[in-house]
Amino acid sequence: MPLNTTQKQEIIKQFKTGDSDTGSPEVQIALLSHRIDRLAEHLKIHAHDVHSRRGLLSMIAKRRRLINFLEKVDKARSGEILKKIGLKN
Repeated sequence: MPLNTTQKQEIIKQFKTGDSDTGSPEVQIALLSHRIDRLAEHLKIHAHDVHSRRGLLSMIAKRRRLINFLEKVDKARSGEILKKIGLKN
């Protein structure tokens, strides 16, 4: 379930760190979180969709790796993004 461009631009605008920022860890984590939320809603309806569940688990793992990287680089930025998204530390 890809995001349409307007949704993606809104998320990027909300979480960017600079003027031309589209790929910082904060933006990537926010985009993944939005996709994870949408896919989780899909799986509540379609519980037997094993292929989408596998994709969900891979997205969750990727988001976790990005958060771990951000914690190594800058603990404050990591805590800030987790608060904005609503994840616990």
